[in-house]
Parts: sequence; C-alpha cells; structure tokens
Amino acid sequence: MEKENQITADKIFELYGEYILNHGERPKNIYLFAKDNDFEEKDFYDYFTSFEQIEKSMLVNLFEKSVALASEVNISGKITSKEKLLNVYFIFFENMTMNRSLVLMILGNDKLHAAKISDQLKETHRNFIKTLDFNDWSIIKEAKDDVKNFHDKAREEAFWLHLVSAIEFWKKDTSPSFEKTDIFIEKTIDTGFELMDNEPLRKVVDLGKFLFKEKFRKS
Repeated sequence: MEKENQITADKIFELYGEYILNHGERPKNIYLFAKDNDFEEKDFYDYFTSFEQIEKSMLVNLFEKSVALASEVNISGKITSKEKLLNVYFIFFENMTMNRSLVLMILGNDKLHAAKISDQLKETHRNFIKTLDFNDWSIIKEAKDDVKNFHDKAREEAFWLHLVSAIEFWKKDTSPSFEKTDIFIEKTIDTGFELMDNEPLRKVVDLGKFLFKEKFRKS
C-alpha cells in the first residue's frame, strides 16, 4: 500500500525547520526524526546524509530561489551587473527575513560554525558571480592594467566576503524592516563598483560616515 504523503526534500526542509524552531536544537538523531514524522529512516538518505547537510541546503535553496526570481525581474537587456547583483541580494535578504528565526538558528553565533554551514552557499554564490558580465565597467573599457590583472577568483572571493559581511550586519540589525541592511548592501556594492570605476572618494567618505555612525550607535 502506497504512503499517502510521499516524503520529499521540501517536506524534510519543512519538518526539520519546524522541529528546530519548536525545540531550539537539532533532533536527537535521524531515526527518531523520521519516526516522529511517520516516514522511514532510509527515505531520509534519499535526499540528505545529515542534519548539517539540510541546514547547508536550506541556505543554498534560499539563494537559488532569489536568483531565479531576480531573473524574472532582470528582463531588460540594458540592466548592469551592479543592478543584477543588487536585485539578487535584496530578494535574498527578503527571503532570509521571512525565515529569520530559522536562519539565525542555523547560522548560530559562532563565526566558524556559520562558515561551515555556509560552505555550499559560497560555491553557489561563486557560480552566480561568474554569470555576471563585468565588461560593462567603464574602467575595463579604458583598458586599465590594474583591472586586467584583477583575477576572477580574487573577485569572486571579494564578493563572497562582502556577502558574509552583509549577513553579519543583517543578523545584528535592529532597524524597522531591517532597512539599514538594505542601506548597507546598496552603499557597499555601490562603493565597490565606484572604486573599480576609479571614482572612489565621495563614495568612500559616504560609506565611512554611515559605518562610523553605526559603530558608535551600538557601542
């Protein structure tokens, strides 16, 4: 006799998320998790090998959904790399905010743990950055030597470190609707592109003022 509710990856996401939100910790083991939710332990392994893998996949899932949704918005052929990046980030952080309690529990307060849980997200993020066309930067059009030598891997790592810093900012943000996180994302991305476009001074000063105020507001 067939099961009425066939277990799927999405169903496991849902059940696992509900468990850790309600209990404040991971289930004791996979056997009990499966038993409590009326499916076989072996069905769990069709999709995941551990609870940690579920948590990693949750973050990847949120990012991939954000990229997919942004692609529906980015229909104009004239949209720049910066605009594409901002669209994805704004949607991603909106998705994380919709699942804030869960995301905060998954990432925890330990940065080493957060880095471990985010390693699959890093690869997914790297693949997304590779899809962006940075040839629309005016500095590249001017064939500056320093930009020609700016290797792809270094650029991908820089963008990843920026995303990590934005997530850390979002975790601590107490502003209504996390509006300061949106400001942080826009200012830092804008600054990064302006630096590469060789017009840094005004943007750096503007960013510095914002970060300075935030630092002393929280101290």
